[in-house]
Amino acid sequence: MTDPIRIANCSGFYGDRLSAASEMVNDGPIDVLTGDWLAELTMLILARTQAKRPNGGYARSFVTQMEQVMATCMEKKIKVISNAGGLDPASCAEAIAEIADKIGLSPSIAYIEGDNILSRIPELTDSGIDFKHMDTGEAITQIDSYISANAYLGCWGIVEALNKGADIVITGRVTDAAVVCGPAAWHHKWTKDNWDALAGAVVAGHVIECGTQATGGNYSFFTEVDGMSRTGFPWADISNDGSSIIGKHEDTGGEVSIGTVTSQLLYEIGSPSYLGPDVTARFDTLELKQVSPDRVLIENVKGEPPPETLKVSMNKLGGYRTDMSIALTGLDINEKAELVEEAFWKACPHKPEDFESVKTKVVRTDKEDPQTNEEAVALWRITVKDSDERKVGRAIFNSVNELGLATIPGMFGIGGGGNARPFGIHWPALIPSNLVPQHVIILDGERTIVESHIFGDPVNVDIPDDKTPVDDFGKTVKAPLGLLVGARSGDKTGNANLGVFARNKDAWLWLDSFLTTEKFQELLPETSELQIDRYRLPKIFSLNFLVHGLLEEGVASSTRQDGQAKSFGEWLRARVVDIPERLIN
Repeated sequence: MTDPIRIANCSGFYGDRLSAASEMVNDGPIDVLTGDWLAELTMLILARTQAKRPNGGYARSFVTQMEQVMATCMEKKIKVISNAGGLDPASCAEAIAEIADKIGLSPSIAYIEGDNILSRIPELTDSGIDFKHMDTGEAITQIDSYISANAYLGCWGIVEALNKGADIVITGRVTDAAVVCGPAAWHHKWTKDNWDALAGAVVAGHVIECGTQATGGNYSFFTEVDGMSRTGFPWADISNDGSSIIGKHEDTGGEVSIGTVTSQLLYEIGSPSYLGPDVTARFDTLELKQVSPDRVLIENVKGEPPPETLKVSMNKLGGYRTDMSIALTGLDINEKAELVEEAFWKACPHKPEDFESVKTKVVRTDKEDPQTNEEAVALWRITVKDSDERKVGRAIFNSVNELGLATIPGMFGIGGGGNARPFGIHWPALIPSNLVPQHVIILDGERTIVESHIFGDPVNVDIPDDKTPVDDFGKTVKAPLGLLVGARSGDKTGNANLGVFARNKDAWLWLDSFLTTEKFQELLPETSELQIDRYRLPKIFSLNFLVHGLLEEGVASSTRQDGQAKSFGEWLRARVVDIPERLIN
């Protein structure tokens, strides 16, 4: 039996706290330093960066962090695993090598390629790969217009790089959990069909991948947590059987609790069968236990063979957009909105049907009997999109500007300007796994091809149905749902997920019976016409709702005020419902 391996996170997104790497390396013992720099939107940003600056399609902040910690990592024999390579892992590896040379070090640096299939699209389509939308089944069009296409690779390329002696491993688009699963599989010498252990590592990776979201960040019950002004980053001690303990360094802010871990388990998931390139992790089997302050045990995770396909994340420039808002203040809000919209289209040189997309909305942020000027204001919002930049730029601004003295009383604008801005469209597809091998390259050394995907027969995982009929929860009182339950939400391509969790069994039994799909749509009317999948995770007292199409064509294209659905769950928690009085008390 091998000892547990401690894998620490220092980044949840491109732009996260720059000092986090130093904090994790210097403030406590760790074996591996890793983090997540990539998201669907990040890949689009890197593609645009690379178009302007060749060899620049990677996360520069990672290079800065490595300059700060490389010497300490080498001294303490801390491995570094990073997906900051983005669209150009080779250039990222070269940049790290330059830093190493500058400070007089010579680490073994490996990088992993193979995920970037953009140049292979003609070959793949000729061989019958249709790249249809994985959620809607819609056929892809204008495939030549895509500027990025990356398959989500798994952990076995990382394992190979570590077996070759790499000190630093830089990847492109691997799954967020792969950078954790890889070093765990390497350390414990797992086989590729050790489904339960791999599933446990994937779950641990999912928990720490978003950094401080596991230690109190974005946590519904943040008012109960100390040190929230500077939360610490998390680590996972992963054991030989795949169980893990999630923790954080001593004397850092935030907390690691069943609540914070549950919140992150629900982040950006769909079905409890969490599909990945290495294993399907069954989130409905895992169990949590608070073993000591800031230490949560995750155990009994069951794994199944992975699907025979990989997800491909594709991005293209969708055109240009302008978003503008006009304040509607005080009385007659609806009438003011109607007049503004009518006057805008009379002033605009184009008709609504001349644009590829037009969306207008009245946002009622105003309050009755407002105590401040701001409390009296609602918004009329318009988003106009088109492939012609001139149509959605100055012309829209000028048309709004014309209304300044001519229409509603109290008019003023909020945000927006005269220039259109480009937006992207995200397209998720599937590709057979055997068509995307991983290429592991030791910098200035050998190249190895890793056929990392093996499959197997489905595993029968028995999940007992704990539905206990409860006829009467007693007297109810009207209160915000969030007094009783927590939530975590986020984006999944053009969909959004919203996970809701209770903190004890009685509250869970009520939540499970109360929050049906129909009730969910009633409380969040924006979802009333959308397809919703409802999933139960009874072992962690949770429900997960996957809302199809809420974010339209993805984050970069969404016209919602919150285009990533990060606040979606807090909206649900703010809704006033009838809650059993005994559960609140």
